Amino acid sequence: MTLRQKILRKLVNFYPPFLGTGIKVTFDEKNRRIFVRMPLKWFNRNYVNVHFGGSLYMMCDPFYMLLLMDSLGDNYIVWDKSASIEFARPGKSTVYAEFFIPEERVDEIRKELEFKDKVYPEFSVDVKDEENRVVARVKKVLYVRKKGR
Repeated sequence: MTLRQKILRKLVNFYPPFLGTGIKVTFDEKNRRIFVRMPLKWFNRNYVNVHFGGSLYMMCDPFYMLLLMDSLGDNYIVWDKSASIEFARPGKSTVYAEFFIPEERVDEIRKELEFKDKVYPEFSVDVKDEENRVVARVKKVLYVRKKGR
């Protein structure tokens, strides 16, 4: 991990969209996991007193890209390609999401790129409430290719 990446991880909780919605991010470098939580506060409620849908998506936006970039290393380009969110129930309390990409999945992506110019791996994460009920499911599609191809 570069010095720039280390600094950005320390400052991520001060990123205005995260700060403004109360999103808190914790990195577990050893286990390559990212934990995100967002409490329900007066400033991130919608008209019917539940989490804004956009805030639920925002708490999931960049993290699979970051994890995959770190796992693949500097010889690869990784971008978000598309995303979707499916709402399952109103978020009426603090919500949580955990991001993780198994090493086997990273190896599959590397192997695919031996035969293809680019690949579009898909990932999904459940946003859960304090009672461990799914509030929303976010699906992400990433764009990945080797540098110099």
